[in-house]
Amino acid sequence: MQSDMLSVEAATLIEGQMGVNMRRFSHRDLPRASAAFAAVFTVSQLIFAQVVGASSLPATQSEQRMNTLASLPASQSQISSAQIQITPEQLGDTLFASQHYQEAIEAYKKAPRDSAAVWNKMGISYQLLFDTDDSMRCYLTSLKLNPGNGLVLNNLATVYVTLKDYHTAERYYRKALKADPKSAVILKNLGSELLARHKFKQGGELYAAALAIDPEIFSSSSSPRIADPTSSADRGAMNYYMAITCVRAGMTDQAIEYLRKALNDKFTNPRKIVADSEFAGLHNVPAFEQLLAAQSNR
Repeated sequence: MQSDMLSVEAATLIEGQMGVNMRRFSHRDLPRASAAFAAVFTVSQLIFAQVVGASSLPATQSEQRMNTLASLPASQSQISSAQIQITPEQLGDTLFASQHYQEAIEAYKKAPRDSAAVWNKMGISYQLLFDTDDSMRCYLTSLKLNPGNGLVLNNLATVYVTLKDYHTAERYYRKALKADPKSAVILKNLGSELLARHKFKQGGELYAAALAIDPEIFSSSSSPRIADPTSSADRGAMNYYMAITCVRAGMTDQAIEYLRKALNDKFTNPRKIVADSEFAGLHNVPAFEQLLAAQSNR
């Protein structure tokens, strides 16, 4: 696995979305230029993605460093742009981090053409602009340069999910999982794809496996996401089985929240939830009882 690879995470089953997981990334501070940048950060990894969520410095230390630089006299804090060495890839990473995806693509195009990592990053940028043809082209080029990379195989699979070609998506997810069998992201994404095809038992098992590896894998993210192609009924099913997965893991609050989503998507109703033995452990939990009561009164 390459540490500088960005990874797209399909979140089809999480809040009805699929896209890039921005929860996990690392960056390093780069020199400052007075005209062009106040600071430049290089994004080194995003792994649904995420994918691992800590910068090279704690946020407070990073902020302190920036504040110190800002307080220096101009003669000390400013350097000419000619003295700064920023590669096209680093510039693309900075633009990507600020969600300027088209500009990031133009920067990546100026990077060395033999970099599998750059092609993968460019593919992610295209995918966030809903350009599936170019994102697929970039991922395939990345795989030619670095065959068998699990993250890129995962990313390519998410394109096929967008196109609703679930059989091809599953094939690439399974290749990705073979390359990286302990990836919670890939396990979750494959589970999502199977649930979208109503393979509830298999999908639920993969969800449980993903959760066992990373308890935070289903946490919501404020990162940019790509529109979910699944129907509300499918999302309801996915949320219902996520609730079951959370109950089994002892995550009561999360289970109730996923049940709320499943109810809102009209996949189930309070009577069926009460009758389902999977949720027996939630009986007498105030939040669970309040949820059922509110839904029953609608």
